[in-house]
Amino acid sequence: MISNFIVLVIFFGVLALWLYIGYDTKVKPHIDRRAQARMPFGWENILLRKVSFYTQLSSNDKVRFEQDVIQFLSQVKITGVRCEVNLEDRLLIASSGVIPLFGFPACTYKHLKEVILYPSSFNRRFQLNDPDEQITGLVGTGTMYGKMILSKPALHEGFNIGSDKQNVGIHEFIHLFDMENGFIDGVPPGFEERAFALPWLQFVHTKIKEIADEESDIRVYGSTSAIEFFAVVGEYFFERPDLLKRKHPALYKALVKTFNQDTAEFLSDNFTIEDIGRNDPCLCGSGLKYKLCCWVD
Repeated sequence: MISNFIVLVIFFGVLALWLYIGYDTKVKPHIDRRAQARMPFGWENILLRKVSFYTQLSSNDKVRFEQDVIQFLSQVKITGVRCEVNLEDRLLIASSGVIPLFGFPACTYKHLKEVILYPSSFNRRFQLNDPDEQITGLVGTGTMYGKMILSKPALHEGFNIGSDKQNVGIHEFIHLFDMENGFIDGVPPGFEERAFALPWLQFVHTKIKEIADEESDIRVYGSTSAIEFFAVVGEYFFERPDLLKRKHPALYKALVKTFNQDTAEFLSDNFTIEDIGRNDPCLCGSGLKYKLCCWVD
């Protein structure tokens, strides 16, 4: 208990210093500013129905989210393997990438060229439906550098269930965010300096021990390594921010600085996207009936 207390005191102290001196400007996501383009008709309807993060944004931030989605899709190739890639797939993949970087306007992933969509889970040899190894997302390395693989069913499930702290698309894009300093190590961008990295890793070790001792509500998969811990708590940060802030205040505060977003301020744990009738007010806030606004036949 004493050693854990000391780790927490050190982490809080270093975190306070980091918050005071500001985010390390040497390591930030790649910035690619382009002229704004209008989102094609029908896209907004899918985002409103499927992406609760987008639905809860202010009108101005919705516009910025749309621009980031357009930019993502103009830069990243999306390929289906033994499955068709439709518009909803593309928008959910783009949203998965936009959400972690939303605190850094007009930024993109410099280590990503293509997202490959599989019809099911896969194994490390990229074989489908292996009962002994069921991978639903993977950031490629080596010959697969610049590529990400996602299971199509898992991608959709992540956006269909908003209260389980899990979203495989966001999880894998947090790994890419982690790679912004050149490699995936579980140390958030901005924490690379030894003075920040060591307290962070000590803090992570403490939280992982809590998971292993069944004294934490953080998903067990986060205890496998510092790399997976960062991605798992990142999912938690975007899926259930109010709960994370209440149960893990120090961790929440660190993630606010890491992602440059205070998600508990604009995302609700209790928010749900309900089915909307053609004559109901449109979710976009236009004041028009859904059938006269964003509805697509």
